[in-house]
Amino acid sequence: MPRSCRPVTLEPPRHRSTRTVGLAILSVAGLLSAVPADAAPADQQRQRDFAAAAGEFDVPENVLLGVSYMESRWDFNAGAPSTSAGYGPMHLTDLREAGTGAHHDKGHEDPRGDDARQVKLLSAPAPQSPPPSLQTIDEAAALIGEDAATLRTNPARNIRAGAALLAKYRRESGSWNAAVARYSGAKDSAEAQAFVDEVFDTISQGISRRTDEGQSVRLTATPVSPLRARSDSPKTECPNTTSCLSMPAPYQELPNNDYGNHDKADRPKSQKVEYIVVHDTEVGWDEALRLVQDPTYVSWHYTIRSADGRIVQHVPTKDVAWHAGNWYVNAKSVGIEHEGFAATGTWYTEAMYRASAKLVGYLARKYDIPLDRAHILGHDNVPGTTPAAIKGMHWDPGPYWDWAHYFDLMGVSLSGSGRPGSSLVTITPDYAANQPAFTGCETAGKPCPARGSGSVVLRSEPNDSAPLLRDVGLRPDGSASTLDVSDTGSRAETGQQYVVAERRDGWTAIWYLGQKGWFRDAHATSPAFGLAVTPRTGLATVPVFGRAFPEAEAYPTSVPRQQVVPLPYTFSAGQRYSLGNVLGSEYYWAATFDPAQHVVVKGKTCYVQIQFGHRIAFVKADDVQLVPVL
Repeated sequence: MPRSCRPVTLEPPRHRSTRTVGLAILSVAGLLSAVPADAAPADQQRQRDFAAAAGEFDVPENVLLGVSYMESRWDFNAGAPSTSAGYGPMHLTDLREAGTGAHHDKGHEDPRGDDARQVKLLSAPAPQSPPPSLQTIDEAAALIGEDAATLRTNPARNIRAGAALLAKYRRESGSWNAAVARYSGAKDSAEAQAFVDEVFDTISQGISRRTDEGQSVRLTATPVSPLRARSDSPKTECPNTTSCLSMPAPYQELPNNDYGNHDKADRPKSQKVEYIVVHDTEVGWDEALRLVQDPTYVSWHYTIRSADGRIVQHVPTKDVAWHAGNWYVNAKSVGIEHEGFAATGTWYTEAMYRASAKLVGYLARKYDIPLDRAHILGHDNVPGTTPAAIKGMHWDPGPYWDWAHYFDLMGVSLSGSGRPGSSLVTITPDYAANQPAFTGCETAGKPCPARGSGSVVLRSEPNDSAPLLRDVGLRPDGSASTLDVSDTGSRAETGQQYVVAERRDGWTAIWYLGQKGWFRDAHATSPAFGLAVTPRTGLATVPVFGRAFPEAEAYPTSVPRQQVVPLPYTFSAGQRYSLGNVLGSEYYWAATFDPAQHVVVKGKTCYVQIQFGHRIAFVKADDVQLVPVL
């Protein structure tokens, strides 16, 4: 970064490592929880259901609770399937019922996001069913004499059937380790190991929480002796306590001077890695792996499986994958795909959250990336590079990704520690209780399942019937945003920070895309402190950009100059947005197969990253001033 870009230094949050987990050899003795079934109040009915099922089928209650927690966190999820077709607290899989779903198109962006070399997709993904794991609901239903529909819709029967299935696996395998491994649905023992590690680590640590239906459930800690698991392949860049496999994406020449499906680089020596971008696949596991190995398609660095948290690395993190639809962000990020579907109302398993959190924590330490929402982005937070690109930008992992829980697993609280009444706030709704009325998950215009969400919907006035905000990038005609699950034009997301514009009668307005966005403030935000960005004195407006490219004079004659085109938004005097980073200007010229011809162009222009709407944006440092917010 040029020296002139260093007047403001942000102290990143202190990294706190995720919990260490390992494989434990577990016996039945000493594992039964001491929660008396007849003493539990009404909000502990689920606790009683676990105790009753454990006793009926002679399953250690802590094992039953541990397996269920690692699948669903004991939630019912409104009867909706997970991204790997699992239902209920015990995640009984029913591929026949879940089917493929009517998946939303995430957008039509150029995944490389570089004007100098656009990617034409020669093969395209089609909607696929979830991965071919076992159809466990049929076997479980037969064991207790119920039908599959009952197990999908009745949490107590779901728990009972899951206990029966675990007991059967124990009888057939001879150990609870093997039974838990088989329950994960993994294809082999190496893949199941990480899931087993997490289950038994949870038993050792103990945990309690209130479920999405308001049920209090507790898993009493029982010490076990772990044997630390190791990553499967020495070629991977993964934490040792995850199940990680190398499956390289092809760097390959194609006809007509074309090549795919990523670019060689030398990061962080050539460019600092600033971001980690969270995606979901919108196809099943096998299809995702097929696509990333197609030299005519695009790429990402890692894929994580839903059922058991299996990690597969495809691109070395020193190289640039084509994943985020914005070349500036691609050149400075690592992309992680999670098996799942943003729009269908499905939920993400605890096994996948935990594996991903470990991976992100590992990468953050490796590249000195702050663990905050200005640097750990969803694909839906990446800006379009030009006005024409905004409408096609992807919006995964969607409003049902639980950012607060995700960061908790990394040892970081998103709730902040600002002074009460601060004009800088962090979006922190109660995920389970916050249930916006989104539409279009399965069929356009129809309501989505009533499920928890990390998104806060913004109104143009402080009342529940007011229109949503306008996003002129998504809708150049000036019409209001909608509650369609794919429409990010009027929603703030958990962990993002905004500056308060006004407070009135239990409502709060934040600056958002040049407007005041209103929401009911009860339990939706936490006070924060930091720096806000506002136009420099004397400027009525400043341009907003989707990439931080250098000035024209910085380019050598061998590299075509890249235009820096303002986005179609207004950042006016009097408005303030939270500061995410101060950056030097860079452009990675990589338009040929030979990496020896690649060039990193660094300019003298400095940029400031702001939380401008649902997505981040960049403004030139010379156009703005930074204001402390307490």
